[in-house]
Amino acid sequence: MFRDRSEAGGALADRLDEMTLTDPVVLALPRGGLPVAVPVAERLGAPLDLLLVRKIGTPGHEELAAGAVVDGDVHQVVFNSHVLSMLRMTEDDFREKVAAKLAEIDERRTRYLGDAVPVPVEGRTAVVVDDGIATGATVKAALRGLRLRNPKAIILAVPVAPRDSLTEIAPLVDEIVCLEVPEPFNAVGAHYQHFDQVDDMQVVSMMTAARKRDLA
Repeated sequence: MFRDRSEAGGALADRLDEMTLTDPVVLALPRGGLPVAVPVAERLGAPLDLLLVRKIGTPGHEELAAGAVVDGDVHQVVFNSHVLSMLRMTEDDFREKVAAKLAEIDERRTRYLGDAVPVPVEGRTAVVVDDGIATGATVKAALRGLRLRNPKAIILAVPVAPRDSLTEIAPLVDEIVCLEVPEPFNAVGAHYQHFDQVDDMQVVSMMTAARKRDLA
């Protein structure tokens, strides 16, 4: 069990610091992934950015993801072909939803980062950090979109996750760094002593500090 997200991030940083990473950039899945990613970026001396993703739900079943919009220097839209086939729908059927999710992504990036542009990842090692994985649906969408930005390699770094989710995610990344794979797996928060919600103001504060460090 980790004391809090910061301690988990320090442990991940220890592991990642032992690896040879080409021009790394650390991408946090907000909001919970950011306090984990901060010590990772500091240890690696890498720029820190957010990897924003918004699910595209299906009509009448918003919890079922037809796809997702993933933030970046160019926004990427990824669809779940299996779900589209099952519903007998096409990507064109979701044009309005995609436009709405693109607007949500832009609003969140502005709220968290002002006018700062996304950190380029092409040709770099993208280290994707979250505070843990349950089903992995969100992180899988984020990774598919990130791959379209042409990083040299993608490393998923998380403190805790179930084995079956890691198995499903493995084909989407070049390497996974996961500190704990408990059996049985409970909710992510059950593996932290302190797992308070990370609010928007905390995200703004952490990213402002990270930007100042990157510019120093």
